[in-house]
Amino acid sequence: MIPFFLIKLPSSFIIERYFTHRLHRSPFVQRAPPFQDFVIRCVRYAFANLPANIGRVFFSRNVALPFFTFRLFRHGYAHSPIPWREIEVGGVRGLLIGHYEEDDLPEVVVYYLHGGGFSMGSAYFYLEPLLALLTLMQPHWRNPVIFALDYDLVPDKCYPVQLSQAKAGYEYVLSTLVNGEAESVVVAGDSAGATLILSLLLYLAAEPNNENRKPGFATLISPWVSLVSKNNRDTPSDFLNAASLHLYGSQYAGKKQYLSDPLVSPGSCRYLDWWARAAPCHGFYITFGGEEVLGPETRELISKMKKAKVRVVVNEEPGLIHAWAIARLFLEEKSEERTKGMRQLAAAITGVHFIESPTDTVKSDSTAKELPKLYTKEEMEAYVQEVAKSITAGTVT
Repeated sequence: MIPFFLIKLPSSFIIERYFTHRLHRSPFVQRAPPFQDFVIRCVRYAFANLPANIGRVFFSRNVALPFFTFRLFRHGYAHSPIPWREIEVGGVRGLLIGHYEEDDLPEVVVYYLHGGGFSMGSAYFYLEPLLALLTLMQPHWRNPVIFALDYDLVPDKCYPVQLSQAKAGYEYVLSTLVNGEAESVVVAGDSAGATLILSLLLYLAAEPNNENRKPGFATLISPWVSLVSKNNRDTPSDFLNAASLHLYGSQYAGKKQYLSDPLVSPGSCRYLDWWARAAPCHGFYITFGGEEVLGPETRELISKMKKAKVRVVVNEEPGLIHAWAIARLFLEEKSEERTKGMRQLAAAITGVHFIESPTDTVKSDSTAKELPKLYTKEEMEAYVQEVAKSITAGTVT
């Protein structure tokens, strides 16, 4: 670690930024100011070399809350301008953000699952971006709220525990926050959280009367579509690396054969009718960086959705990296740039999609052959019911 910070980090930073022609720098460095470039180089090293339990401490409640308080003071607030509270009921843990009253149900609820490679992260670390998102939604919706789930991490627990918790959180939102009006729910997540959202949607798709339980909309930030894939390739810009991703993905799956299970690794679902049944009532909004390790699999997922006639609005941002919609809130210098990711999400949720350039929209290949259908409807329903029984019985711990 010491040689990296004393020699490799400063030398690589100086050489690429000041002695390399701009066009020969990595796409992210071409557009990033020095502070962002330096931070991402440190994060890249940490992701590749430090054990996940160190990252878990940084993103935990005990560190994230003081950091959040510091950020509030820095921006001139003595306390959060929007109320939030910790929820723990029936095994569901998380944060309820917004002015929630039992006799005044919200018009819309965002059900958010955090990222962190299944091995780190917490709802507490996401308080600032979620408060920003809620603030942007308030002019358009009556009494909107966000429920951010805290789920168990690997290696403490593995699949199907996290899927079970995601489902329990969704049931809490339906029964308590929207009185069963599923179309009032927006499911959302970033990275591994987006993986769980996709798994949850595939799971719900095979339930009886699933049309009455489908959420209204889904927003995905840099989804981790396939946990282990040859298409997950390192890029010069991104701070993620495929080897670490595949390690964390394998830990989450628990068993090697689960890596090809659509409820574990949604990218392995090539059954178009399943995606059609899983799609929320008003479709998806997917945003990701053009330089992401996970980019190829994300584009493949979008292609599948379009072939399945699913409505999907795509924002691929050239030159940017993993989960930049979240990271930019902490790293961008100008207020307008800091909130850009949350403004895009809020605009998508409220139906005002603003994709800022033609290159942001991923077009489907209309000449591509339809992907093979791997399941019949009956097989799909039987399979998900089998998983549901194991979750209910608690046979997997």
